[in-house]
Amino acid sequence: MLVLLLLCLGIAPYASAQTSRTIADFDKGWKFHLGDVKGAEKASAPDKNWRLLNLPHDWSIEGTFSKDNPASPEGGALPGGIGWYRKTFTVPLASKGKQVYIDFDGVYQHSDVWVNGHHLGFRPNGYISFRYELTKYLNYGGVNVIAVKVNNSEQPNSRWYSGSGIYRNVWLVTTNPVAIDHWGTYVTTPELGIKSAGVVVKTTVRNSQSTAKPYTVRTKIFDADNKLVAVGGSIPSKAQLSDSAVSFENTLPVYAPRLWSVESPYLYKVVTEVLIDKKVVDTYTTPLGIRTFEFDADKGFILNGKSLKILGVCDHHDLGSLGAAINTRALERQLQILKGMGVNGIRTSHNPPAPELLDLCDKMGFIVMDEAFDMWKMKKTKYDYHQFWDEWHKRDLQDQILRDRNHPSVFIWSIGNEIGEQYSRTDTVGRVIARELAGIVRSLDNRPITAANNDPEPASNIIASGALDIIGYNYHHQDYESFHKRYPGKKFISTESTSALETRGSYDMPSDSIRRWPISWDKPFTTGNKDNSVSAYDNVSAPWGSTHEETWKVVKKNPMLSGMYIWTGFDYLGEPTPYSWPSRSSYFGVIDLAGFPKDVYYMYQSEWTNKTVLHIFPHWNWEAGKTVDVWAYYNNADEVELYLNGKSIGIKKKTGDDLHVMWRLKYEPGTLKAVSRKNGKVVLTKVINTAGAPAKIELIADRSNIKADGKDLSFITIRILDKNGNVVPNADNLVKFKISGAASIASVDNGDPVSHAPFKADYRKAFHGLALAIVQGKEQAGTITFTATSEGLAPATVVIRSK
Repeated sequence: MLVLLLLCLGIAPYASAQTSRTIADFDKGWKFHLGDVKGAEKASAPDKNWRLLNLPHDWSIEGTFSKDNPASPEGGALPGGIGWYRKTFTVPLASKGKQVYIDFDGVYQHSDVWVNGHHLGFRPNGYISFRYELTKYLNYGGVNVIAVKVNNSEQPNSRWYSGSGIYRNVWLVTTNPVAIDHWGTYVTTPELGIKSAGVVVKTTVRNSQSTAKPYTVRTKIFDADNKLVAVGGSIPSKAQLSDSAVSFENTLPVYAPRLWSVESPYLYKVVTEVLIDKKVVDTYTTPLGIRTFEFDADKGFILNGKSLKILGVCDHHDLGSLGAAINTRALERQLQILKGMGVNGIRTSHNPPAPELLDLCDKMGFIVMDEAFDMWKMKKTKYDYHQFWDEWHKRDLQDQILRDRNHPSVFIWSIGNEIGEQYSRTDTVGRVIARELAGIVRSLDNRPITAANNDPEPASNIIASGALDIIGYNYHHQDYESFHKRYPGKKFISTESTSALETRGSYDMPSDSIRRWPISWDKPFTTGNKDNSVSAYDNVSAPWGSTHEETWKVVKKNPMLSGMYIWTGFDYLGEPTPYSWPSRSSYFGVIDLAGFPKDVYYMYQSEWTNKTVLHIFPHWNWEAGKTVDVWAYYNNADEVELYLNGKSIGIKKKTGDDLHVMWRLKYEPGTLKAVSRKNGKVVLTKVINTAGAPAKIELIADRSNIKADGKDLSFITIRILDKNGNVVPNADNLVKFKISGAASIASVDNGDPVSHAPFKADYRKAFHGLALAIVQGKEQAGTITFTATSEGLAPATVVIRSK
């Protein structure tokens, strides 16, 4: 009956087949008002004219770009403000006598929550997950109103785009009075051999009833095929007082365990049950990945007994044109693109991630550095988290560790990024805070702790505190090889590296810009070299950073360097450093904001994967007589020969630690062809043709079938082609979109970091021949037809099916 009532209310029960615990999707049917409303917390407050929407929701991404927005271009140049959310819902009479909670995965920021006029609490941290109990305030069988005030008006409060609103998922959780506590399991595998693994399961049970009725705790482990592989003996409880929590520990052997690895991320699940009078009253599922790992001062990172380089990227939490509003498919797409590049690690810069990211990393095989803070007591922006540090940092860090510690993808905890307290040589409060934070982490988990230090000197307060298990360097690639001279016997990780600048499809740059930042540029890479040549594609980086090739060359050849996290995998909204307005997003990504790879993506692919790669660039549309440097990234071959209009320009081979080959030639229109060979046999051939005038549109959907769940997405690439099917590299045609069927256009983009066109639109200009439209299905199955038109071009249509 409870499940039926929830379904009638549009709340989908999740997880256990038993009705002992329900986890209901609480995202549907909210009302939203942008701006403060006096008295909106009251259940009787009028909201008839408020906007109806489903969560997750980011109101900032719907706004207009402006350099005058308080967030500034550094914060994405989009508006903040105050927003109110309200939801009217019914809780069935059958839930009376149970415990009812609301779980928020993340609200940015400064959130206050009320139910039926009762204030439940305030959380300032925009990235942390939190829970409130609703039980004693609900009208069972009647109408209830939950109200949330989100205050993101004090800006700047972030060094990148934050988004605004209830931008992560919300859940309604119902349990019996005796149930496993919030984040109430802790699963470890301290003993792992060839024949068996000893899985230790610590379970915390909370009794919320007035009596102390005895119960038992039983644990089971299932493999990836849902086959039962281990059962723990039932543990009886002793007398337990009302509203108290008691912990139980059980060790279960898993025989012939399959190990979790980045290549084969095998997952078990631990199912813990609470029984009263032999009846299951609660069921709780925890992921389990069985693996061993260590960081070694000389051998680097070792996973399951084998050395492995961590080939990671840092990423912020925004999803490009979708903004901060979490979407599992959008996250999955990002991770798939990164996997294709050879990435095996993610750093959650610089905050706790959405739970869905860690779920996907568990399933897809990523080594996660789970980061807590971008600042401590010392501020970086006027209104950032430093205001709440003293009161909230312990609670927020504890909640992060408790929430995330069972994920097998989490290998490292980072207690801070480029923290201001690291620098002082007279005030050592940074040492005290570092030890406190590390102590909090170690009280809850045993995984190694690091911090992202851009002051890697031994006198740096965080390093000198002795709190870190692994010393993290931000940049300073020139100091990697001398690490053991500074820190004999210590372990190393490159927490952040590179900060190189690229814009997809742009190649010209002034020759005196190499390795420096000409702050006067409004838009990079457009002015041309003084000698009228096109060159130096990977030679622009931050003063503290390096080119992509420089850092990788150092990490590649030194076994003691456990790995690196590149800044960044994807371009992200905000922090257009070194540029300001009209730039409104970053240039650091290996992949642009729309998800289109830049050229350097293929350098990493040639180095980090076994895929056979041959990538040549730039495009072949230039002014007559221009001198152009043609680069090639390749692997699994001895050499590459380049041809222009059938004539060989010469054979090039990588020597020493080269990561690319290059030819310098005079441009003439026609066909540029590269052929890679191994032992004289052709491995790959790649061709670039001079493109003619734009003639037609091509549409490519990443998936032609999506789920009819109201959340799934299809990403449609729009390509502007000439009459022969070549992408026109400088095409900027305005393309208009129409959609029919059970779907809508969630957002549009093209990867241009200076575009101020809205993301929520049915049109977009192409940028270097490409654009993107993101289609979101509704809850009805059917056929979705998406059409793109542009003046003077042949239109295109793609069909997607929602099932």
